[in-house]
Amino acid sequence: MTLDIVSSNKSFGGWHKRYKHRSSSLNCDMVFAVYLPPQAEQGVKLPVLYWLSGLTCTDENFMQKAGAQRLAAELGLVIVAPDTSPRGEGVPDDAEGAWDFGLGAGFYLNATQEPWARHYRMYDYVVNELPALIEGNFPVNDRRAISGHSMGGHGALICALKNPGRYRSVSAFSPITNPSDCPWGEKAFTHYLGNDRARWREWDASALIADAEEKLPLLIDQGDRDDFLEGQLKPQALEAAAKAAGHPLTLRLQPGYDHSYYFIASFIEDHLRHHAEALKA
Repeated sequence: MTLDIVSSNKSFGGWHKRYKHRSSSLNCDMVFAVYLPPQAEQGVKLPVLYWLSGLTCTDENFMQKAGAQRLAAELGLVIVAPDTSPRGEGVPDDAEGAWDFGLGAGFYLNATQEPWARHYRMYDYVVNELPALIEGNFPVNDRRAISGHSMGGHGALICALKNPGRYRSVSAFSPITNPSDCPWGEKAFTHYLGNDRARWREWDASALIADAEEKLPLLIDQGDRDDFLEGQLKPQALEAAAKAAGHPLTLRLQPGYDHSYYFIASFIEDHLRHHAEALKA
């Protein structure tokens, strides 16, 4: 597969690079970012953390705002950040241009309804196509971790819960934990998956955790001043489901923090060290 480089910037002795490629899963061109720490030039294969961003975001939000490169360079950790949805000519969008659906709001699922089904298959892209691309073109091994924010936190949780053994660790910031029961998720699931709510459970972390084959510990940070906490994110739903299933969950409610990247930057070191410990075990 052809990778076209979009940009390249030196950072903490390593390189932050953006690439464009044709995605077979999404039937469009996609851009992703990769941070390659200095160890990538030393002939060793490194573990990878996949970061999934939230509504309206692209690969650039995390890479520019989270401040993760310094510690990733220290830990020898590759970070890969895909876009949040398919984009480009012919990719359908919300008819009214809403920010919480369509472009920028792929919800990391495989759509089954038209006109979305041809392009909106971010789950296949994140779980299968992108890792194969990364592992075939960069100095990495098959030790994977996954994390994300908001809609991306939802994506990280479902990708890990649905794929036992594929990831060594998982974490999330302010995830949409119960999308079947919040306005963002109900809107997206109705359009992408149809009206049968029973089919929504396949893409809802609070439902998936009951039958998870692997009890991979979950690390979640949530700000208590987050404007979306009660109406959209509902961490208490995941907490209750994890308790009922005996699934290990560390849910940290951080006082005074909101939904922004100021919050993510404040605790990203904890998450990177959490992943590095699991990836190098």
